[in-house]
Amino acid sequence: MTNGVDVSTAAAAFDRSAVADAESAAEDERKQVLSHFPLDEWPELALERYALGQAAPLGAGPTYCRLLEFLTPNLGSIKGGSAAKHIMYHHVSGEWRLAAPLRGMDPQDAWAELRGQFVRAFQAVAAGDFAALDTLEVLRYGPALVTKSLATYFPQHFLPIYAAEHLRTFVALLGGGAQAGAPAPSTNRQLRELVRNRAEFEGWTGLEVMRFLYEHFDPRPRQRTIWKIAPGERGRLWEECRDGGFICVAWDEVGDLSQYQSDTELQQALDAHWPRSSGGSLTLARRLLAFRDLEAGDRIVANRGTDEILATGKVDGSYRHAPDRPEFRHVVPVAWDLSHAQKLPKPLHGWRSTFAKVDPALFARFTSHAAGPGSVPGTGEEQVGAFVALPDDVQAVLDALERKGQVILHGPPGTGKTRLALGAALALDDRADVLGADAGRRAEAQAEMLHGDRVRMVTFHPSYGYEDFVEGFKPDLSATGPGLTLTLTDGLFHSLCSRAAARPDQTFLLIVDEINRGDLPRIFGESITLLELDKRNLPVALPISKRRFSVPPNVRIIGTMNTADRSISHLDAAFRRRFAFLSVGPDPDAVSGTVGPLDLAAFFESLNMRIARHLDADHQIGHAYLLRDGEPIATEADLAAAFHHEVIPLLEDYCLGRAELLHRILGSLIDAGTGRPARMPPQDLADALATEFTSGLPGPDA
Repeated sequence: MTNGVDVSTAAAAFDRSAVADAESAAEDERKQVLSHFPLDEWPELALERYALGQAAPLGAGPTYCRLLEFLTPNLGSIKGGSAAKHIMYHHVSGEWRLAAPLRGMDPQDAWAELRGQFVRAFQAVAAGDFAALDTLEVLRYGPALVTKSLATYFPQHFLPIYAAEHLRTFVALLGGGAQAGAPAPSTNRQLRELVRNRAEFEGWTGLEVMRFLYEHFDPRPRQRTIWKIAPGERGRLWEECRDGGFICVAWDEVGDLSQYQSDTELQQALDAHWPRSSGGSLTLARRLLAFRDLEAGDRIVANRGTDEILATGKVDGSYRHAPDRPEFRHVVPVAWDLSHAQKLPKPLHGWRSTFAKVDPALFARFTSHAAGPGSVPGTGEEQVGAFVALPDDVQAVLDALERKGQVILHGPPGTGKTRLALGAALALDDRADVLGADAGRRAEAQAEMLHGDRVRMVTFHPSYGYEDFVEGFKPDLSATGPGLTLTLTDGLFHSLCSRAAARPDQTFLLIVDEINRGDLPRIFGESITLLELDKRNLPVALPISKRRFSVPPNVRIIGTMNTADRSISHLDAAFRRRFAFLSVGPDPDAVSGTVGPLDLAAFFESLNMRIARHLDADHQIGHAYLLRDGEPIATEADLAAAFHHEVIPLLEDYCLGRAELLHRILGSLIDAGTGRPARMPPQDLADALATEFTSGLPGPDA
């Protein structure tokens, strides 16, 4: 069973006839591969006919790697990520990029070794010696490409499923024991045997099995990021994108995005074309790679400016670099739905740049057919319905709680740790529908939840103790008569555990804000042992009352920890061992927007880069400093207030007594005469920040 669906039941209901067209297209693609690259020609195959990043000989057709990645989608996809999946490729810089076992070799020598291992793999499969595949070390560096190659040449022995993680998931689904380090071809063979041994798949083709598994048990994330992407400045390329069925973005100078293996590598290329005093835009690099890695089924919103939706769309193909286009050469195919075009009741300031993330609940309101042609989001006329998909960060917290029982969210100040903890609490309390709602509705739901008896929230501090948390003798305020009367009182955690024990079918949650500001061994006492999942319901005698106490299996704990707070020593090993730790870092996408000439996300990223360089990553500032009512600040006045009244005091505290350190972080924003931050009118601050932190960055094109 997975997600409540039984494999046998789903297989019985699966419409195999719907795969017929794809089956025919896949066979045509396979014949194309065999025609261009027959097995008997592999021993002499030239590097120019194999590798990405160079032109194949005239009349030879596409290179092998291009054919398998971009031109044979019906054989199964290996798209996404960088060209490193091909083991060796020609980089836009002119260098050959080689997998680890080949590094330092001449390109032709490296190719001879790689080609030889491909040939040995093909020969081994033809001879039925599948164990020999595991000895070909170089091929392990291109698992998806190698597995697709084997499935293309030998479809009778391999399924058209290539991602190692997906293969392991499907093996576990069908009752197998997948090994984490096993090569992808080996796991593919294991999955094939499991399929062959199940009666419900008798007579099925490999493509039918692949389509069935991804349709019903897709191992990819439950919810993907929804992107708003502007089709040129003020939507000037919209008609072309609409009619052509694609979305495109600029930054053509960096060339084919598939050649970049990491965001830092792409950042360096961006810096080379648009030098910046602050060292480049890592945020832009990450967004471009996210654009490159869009997958079929991902959702897109096309906008004009900050208050108009041109259409929504669903990605129906893979990224391609189109050097024949005069501009905007990065292209992703999209099936557009024009019925969702609308004017918004108020501008979304975060939409001033090319890319912005769209909240899933907001997207649901955009696309709700119940809204009617005259209604617009945010007016109360639309119905979100049963849309309750969880944000990725909330889902990550819930997964950690399920795995460990308790989790600590740690990160710099202002990164939304408490908000995330409350979001996870709302999801556990069956109120996921308010996670994407406006601030007022969410706050109301949080208050109702905390007034119930399943979720409790507390802030630790140096005076908080065992008697507050577990049990202790406290003054009885209801007692009459002379003197002080002490009564044994259950602490917050003891009371929560008692309620949880009485209702084992429900989950109870404790949120501990600022958990590292308390004396944790003193607060938790012997209960720290009982937090481990295998020790739940294990009774211990409490030292004060001698009563028996245990932590039920249905109790969860979320703690938040400000990593810039050095007033309390690091957590001890016993405590750390019992918690999962999730980092909650600054999110430039959360402050996507502009104030005058200032790109907020670029400024935010550049400032944090300097803080990390001159202090450390724990002292970066969180995105909450640049938000107002959950939206990026949009006016010069709000920017000045946030910068002078929140950001500057925080940085001055970090740099106390070290004026030169503050100068290295803020640069020209520091008065050379006084060593203090310069004061300037709000209308001048945006320009000064743009000059200091974002000069040279290409402007937004919303």
